[in-house]
Amino acid sequence: MTQIDGHGGDLALAALRGFGVEELFTLSGAHVFPLYDAAHKTGVRIVDVRHEQSAVFAAEAVAKLQRRPGLAVLTAGPGVTNGVSGLTSASFNGAPVVVIGGRAPQFRWGSGSLQEMDHLPIVRAVTKHAETIFATDEVYARMQAAALAALTPHRGPVFVDLPLEVVFSQADGVELAPAPAVPTEEPDPDEVARAVQLLAAAQRPVIIAGSDVWAGHATGALREAAEALRIPVFANGMGRGTLPPSHALAFSRARKAAFGGADVIAVVGTPLDFRLGFGDFGGAQVVHVTDAPSQRAGHVTPAAAPSGDLRAILGAFAAHGGPVADHEEWIEALRAAEDAGRAKEQQALEADTDPIKPSRVYGELRKVLADDAVTIGDGGDFVSYAGKYLEPSQPGTWLDPGPYGCLGTGMGYAMGARVTYPDRQICVLMGDGAAGFSLMDVESLVRQQLPVVIVVGNNGIWGLEKHPMRNIYGYDVAADLQPGLRYDDVVKALGGAGETVEKPADLAGAFERAFASGVPYLVNVLTDPEDAYPRSSNLA
Repeated sequence: MTQIDGHGGDLALAALRGFGVEELFTLSGAHVFPLYDAAHKTGVRIVDVRHEQSAVFAAEAVAKLQRRPGLAVLTAGPGVTNGVSGLTSASFNGAPVVVIGGRAPQFRWGSGSLQEMDHLPIVRAVTKHAETIFATDEVYARMQAAALAALTPHRGPVFVDLPLEVVFSQADGVELAPAPAVPTEEPDPDEVARAVQLLAAAQRPVIIAGSDVWAGHATGALREAAEALRIPVFANGMGRGTLPPSHALAFSRARKAAFGGADVIAVVGTPLDFRLGFGDFGGAQVVHVTDAPSQRAGHVTPAAAPSGDLRAILGAFAAHGGPVADHEEWIEALRAAEDAGRAKEQQALEADTDPIKPSRVYGELRKVLADDAVTIGDGGDFVSYAGKYLEPSQPGTWLDPGPYGCLGTGMGYAMGARVTYPDRQICVLMGDGAAGFSLMDVESLVRQQLPVVIVVGNNGIWGLEKHPMRNIYGYDVAADLQPGLRYDDVVKALGGAGETVEKPADLAGAFERAFASGVPYLVNVLTDPEDAYPRSSNLA
């Protein structure tokens, strides 16, 4: 068996490289120097940031886009605590992120070393696994086990910290082992049969495809199941694009008609949370398909709840040999609602107003985004419009903060997306509020030659809060930002480029220049502060 000699950083990185890790995201800290040394010696790319949150968000983007571990390396103390929002986002989104933290030396623990703190009580609530490794010769095996835990459904982040003497010390003759296969859980065949029988017998069935369909390599199986059973498909999260918009069973504008009229709804690979009315679809029976029993809804009782390998479950749906009800009339009714919705929105997409309506921004973006472009949402109202009007043509091309709703993901996600796809369009859609969380990391993009296009919907307010507060109290406070702020000048000062757009007719040219620039480019669009996204969902 092959052996390795090296310090703790060598051993940790060797374990993760076996799972496909090719880069690490970090903000420099002496506690983790050996990990940088290991990366430097082995050709693992180091991408460094200006705030640790961006490092973890970048690792999350890699984990979600590439469906393998994304790695963030954080120095001790504030380095770790600055990354907690990223860990939490990865937890909510089921992303297999590995965070390695530096740690004050164990031999002097309790004496007050620099940044001496026990990170584990802080991170345990938002990770699948968290531990401190106290012996250098254990680093390889335990890091390998941690990565496997991150990848095992239901996926999620793990945290490992290495005391100073452990990561710097040498270990000789450590045995290397191939990365173990990720275990899959076999679904209960009776529960699968119950689910497919409900769908096949339904008169008005619907499928909702969520992020775990992508994460579980089950997009092809879902398409086959939908086509075999002739069931309309809606999607959220990274499930968007599972069926291309041109597919006869792909729907997005007919949600009200579908969710209000369905008799059976199969929710696949996404929780029954506020985005789906907490699983309450009126009189419809719910089939909840999850990749692990831990993801089954506890607040509702589904009619069927198969759990396990999504490919196996959806494959069984597709292979159903029994009778299937005729769904063509139902599909035609939803298609009519879909077409009506699209016709109704056309005016908004072409709105020629001053100030600019957010809908017009997306009407122009739709014309320039390539089918394989990665679009990233980081914001409130402005990004809600993106979710409504932008339709991914391919799965695995949409990144948003997910149900945790954390702002500040934009620049980190952009780094992870650009590292993953050097030649694709990467477009960040950002509210002006969200810009305050991470825009400084444009400097990281510029310095490391990671070009992306950033479109800021700049209405000078916290739109997601200002309008509701007015409705509740008749006034608003703490909801205003500086109107007309030149976020493009901020990007220029950091070495990128950009421009401000005030007229709808100027949007198309600005977007063309942005995508042709080859640098981080911010299009600062001054949008209408009186325009509020029409919300119907109950957030709590």
